[in-house]
Amino acid sequence: MTTVFALSSARGRAGVAVVRISGPLVKDTLVQVAGLSDPKARTAQRVAIRDPRNDEILDQGLAIFFRGPKSFTGEDVCELHIHGGPAVVTSVLDCLAHVPGLYPAEAGDFTRRAFDNGKLDLSEVEGLADLIAAETEAQRRQALRQMQGALSTLVEGWREDLLEASALCEALIDFSDEELPDDLNQVLDHQVLRIKEGITQHIDDRHLGERLREGFQIAIVGPPNAGKSSLLNALVRREAAIVTDIAGTTRDVVEVHLDLEGYPVLLADTAGLRRLEGEDGDSSIRIELEGMMRSRKRAEDADLVLVVFDAVESVPATDEAWSRLGSRAILIWNKVDLREQEDSSDDKFEPPEELRNLPAFMISAKSGIGLPALLDHLRSEVVSRFGGGEAAVVTRLRHRHALEETVAALDRMRSAPLPELAAEDLRVALSAVGRITGRNDIEDVLDLLFSEFCIGK
Repeated sequence: MTTVFALSSARGRAGVAVVRISGPLVKDTLVQVAGLSDPKARTAQRVAIRDPRNDEILDQGLAIFFRGPKSFTGEDVCELHIHGGPAVVTSVLDCLAHVPGLYPAEAGDFTRRAFDNGKLDLSEVEGLADLIAAETEAQRRQALRQMQGALSTLVEGWREDLLEASALCEALIDFSDEELPDDLNQVLDHQVLRIKEGITQHIDDRHLGERLREGFQIAIVGPPNAGKSSLLNALVRREAAIVTDIAGTTRDVVEVHLDLEGYPVLLADTAGLRRLEGEDGDSSIRIELEGMMRSRKRAEDADLVLVVFDAVESVPATDEAWSRLGSRAILIWNKVDLREQEDSSDDKFEPPEELRNLPAFMISAKSGIGLPALLDHLRSEVVSRFGGGEAAVVTRLRHRHALEETVAALDRMRSAPLPELAAEDLRVALSAVGRITGRNDIEDVLDLLFSEFCIGK
């Protein structure tokens, strides 16, 4: 195993930078660059960082030695805490690059070593990656639970139960000529049914784990010039989208991240939906048609849809996309501040038939009228959709596919005509569950996962 090094803190000017070294040559390196021949484990020791090529002092800092296997990677590890100026960091990294036997770490190299040495299983590695990427409090809580083994414990319990079921099934095959308990088949079927129901309960969660990890999707749709982009800007409190009085200004989907009560929300402003008049070959028409197609697709995929209409217009525009929104839609009447006080007839607030009986809000994205009530409603919607979220949940599509494959194998096993076929289905189920924590050969998954980490982690 090689010895690798990398900057593990963020680049740029800072008070302190951390350089991590892991591998069999850590002690030799400490002798050469820090003069520590017998470093004390888990103790911060003040050292002068020297370049072994010319004995020049590069910086004064701290060295902390972690003796394997009681370290993050399971190997000997050292952290050099140095001053965070770019010149200092560059000089120390260049110095380490010229130490014989040391190599710059690749992306995710340290975490990969932790996995290879049994310090983390694959689901815990994914939790660590999610923890580093977490932007909201709810994402942090979910990632931390997974990194601490909440999902691993759950999956390992299923795996142990499947091993017991496999042992019972093999007994039916190997000792078919022996006198076995009469109820052994019933015991096996009950065991498999219990495992299947436990897994089904956790995957029947409306994809909450994936939504929490990737963000709750809210799409803003409606006819041109209804104030969709203005509403987006008002909700995120900055000029994230271009606002003009020209119909069709927004041609593509504009996405902005929003934190609502600690939950991640991906807010999307979309192109206005309207009927176009003109030649299909007109480039401007083609661009706007493409934008409207993307708007309809985003509305179909969203968890919640804000349908924005102009309160000044007498007849709201209609679109075939409205009929497919169902209970996911919230009706927004915008620009109420522009309505003339003397013209307060309610017929101007009659929505298309497909959108009647939906929650409705009268707002002004420009002046802020009605926005607090709308935000409160959005917060309650997001919180209620996510629920408490304290239990271990499936956070990646990879987990869901593996568990669905497990359930399918158990269904086949329960109806298998021969015990040999049932045993094979149990082996398939065990293999699928093992992929979640990395107990099986999953090199393609590993390569993709560790490439997501930054260098130094």
